[in-house]
Amino acid sequence: MVPQLMAKKQAGKGPGKSAGGTPATVALTRAGIDFTLHPYEHDPRAESYGLEAAEALGVEPARVLKTLMASLDGKLVVGIVPVTGQLDLKALARALGGSKAQMAEVTAAERATGYVAGGISPVGQKRAHPTVLDESAAAYETVYVSGGRRGLDIELSPTALAQITNADLAPIAK
Repeated sequence: MVPQLMAKKQAGKGPGKSAGGTPATVALTRAGIDFTLHPYEHDPRAESYGLEAAEALGVEPARVLKTLMASLDGKLVVGIVPVTGQLDLKALARALGGSKAQMAEVTAAERATGYVAGGISPVGQKRAHPTVLDESAAAYETVYVSGGRRGLDIELSPTALAQITNADLAPIAK
């Protein structure tokens, strides 16, 4: 049984607003999905924002996931993989029934999601994109993803993450 995580509400914010006030937290609150916010002190000089988050939060790095935007046959898609690995672009293409995927340009990813690189959340993006969640996430009761800005992670169940992002589960990490 997955423990229930409750969104932490911030005093003074209206309905649908939660601590952090990012599009990701608003989307989760509106969808009625339980989550926990984990802010931490972000160092802009960190080599890996995901590994920095894992260390700052004292969490096993494989539970911290990064959101990567790719271009699949000219269309933007999302791959969510552990920060300890890399996105397998061929596997992502197979999972979505496409032929060729490549990493999206940073400006295209930022424009399409409404987030800045290093803080792109799979939740609450400007537009919905086809999304694949690496199957390794299912091994954990909860996982961590960006909360929509650097220095803020969201903890939620992999099932809830797949639900809110309409993600398919597939082996896309290497």
